[in-house]
Amino acid sequence: MAVPSSSSLMDIRIIDTDSHVTEPLDLWTSRMTGRWAEFAPHVEMDNQIGEQRWVVGERWLSPIGYYTMAGWSAPVPNHPLTLEEGDKGAWDPQTRLKRLDEYGVYAQILYPNIIAFNGAAFRDLGREAGIVCTQVYNDFIADFASADPSRFVPLMVLPFWDVGACLAEMRRAAELGHRGMVWSGKFETASLPHFTDTHWDPVYAQAQEMGLSVNFHAGFSVDEDLVRDGILMSVRQGASVKDARERARSTGAHLMPLLSETLSHIVTSELCARFPELRFVSVESGFGYVPYLLESLDWHWKNYGCVTQYPDALLPSEYFRRQVYGTFWFERETLPLLELYPDNFMFETDYPHPTSLSPGPFSAAELPSIHADKAFQQITPETARKAFQDNAARLYGIKL
Repeated sequence: MAVPSSSSLMDIRIIDTDSHVTEPLDLWTSRMTGRWAEFAPHVEMDNQIGEQRWVVGERWLSPIGYYTMAGWSAPVPNHPLTLEEGDKGAWDPQTRLKRLDEYGVYAQILYPNIIAFNGAAFRDLGREAGIVCTQVYNDFIADFASADPSRFVPLMVLPFWDVGACLAEMRRAAELGHRGMVWSGKFETASLPHFTDTHWDPVYAQAQEMGLSVNFHAGFSVDEDLVRDGILMSVRQGASVKDARERARSTGAHLMPLLSETLSHIVTSELCARFPELRFVSVESGFGYVPYLLESLDWHWKNYGCVTQYPDALLPSEYFRRQVYGTFWFERETLPLLELYPDNFMFETDYPHPTSLSPGPFSAAELPSIHADKAFQQITPETARKAFQDNAARLYGIKL
C-alpha cells in the first residue's frame, strides 16, 4: 500500500471520511424484480441535452456521469457521458482499492449519490417502493464494501418518510456491516418535521443504542436545484467564463451557510441533551469558519439569556466538543486552528466529485497523501494523527 511521502506521516493510516460510489446503471433494475420492477430507478436518454440521465418515478435527475469527475480532462459542467469514460474507481471496488493505494489512503467511508441527493424522488415512489429502493441500495453498498471490509465502511440510507421503517432498516443494514446512517438537516423541504424535532427521537434513540453515527451530507432533495445550478448543460455546450465564475462562487460559498445552519441547530437545540452519547457528523463541512461559528454561538447564547433560561444546558461549543465531528479536505491555511478542536475533525477527499482531492488535467488537487503531508506542516504531530486517522478510526470502528 502506498504511504505518504514524508516520514512525518509514514506511520499514519489516512482515513477518507467522505467518498462516494457512483451507482451502476443497473443497480435497481437488476435487483427490483416482479411487482417492484416498474418502480425501479433507471437510466434513459434525454434527447434535449443528448445525455443519459437517472429517472426516478416521474423525475429526471442528474446525468449519469456528473458525479464521476476524478481525473476528468475538462472542467465542470463538462463531465463523462458514460461511466466507462470516467474513473473506473468510482464504481468498481477493485479499482477503488488500487486508487486508494495510489492516493496513499488506507480506508474510505462510502456515501451514495442520487439516493441521498434526491431523497424526495424516492419517497414519492410510494411508501413501500421507496423502502425497497433503500434496501436495494444498502445491499449494493454492503456488497461493494465486502471487497475489503477493513478498508471500506458503508453508510446506510433510510426511508425517512416512515420512522418505523427507518428503525427496521437500521437493524437490517447494521447486520450487513453498515456503521452509520446518512441523514438530512433539511427535512422541512420534504414537508417533514425539522431534524431536531422529537418526531425523530425513536431514530436517534436507536442510533445511540446501536452506536451508529448520524451523518449529515451537504445536499438533500435537490431535484429542482439541478436545473438551477445548470449541471444539465450538455457537455457539447461547454462552460463559458461566466459559468465558471458563477459555479466557483456558488459552490465555494454555499457550503458554509448550509452546514453552519445544521451545526448550529445540533448544538443549540435540545438534541445533544436528549441523546448525550449520540455522535453527529457534518460532512463536507470544511473547518476554518467553525471556531468562529462556535465562538459566536457561545457569545450570543450568553448574551441573549440562554444561560439563565436553560441553566442545565451546556454551551454550544461544549456540546460540539462532546458529540459533533466535522470534516476538511483542501484547506491548509486555517489548519493551525485545529489545535482548538483536535478531537472533532477528520480528513476527507470527496472522491470522485468535482470538488474532490482527485488529481487531473483540470484539478488543482495533489495526491491526497502529498496534500496531507503538506497540511501536516501546519499542525502538531498529535493533532495530525487525530485528524487524519484516530478520530475517524474511533468513530467508525476501523481497526488499524
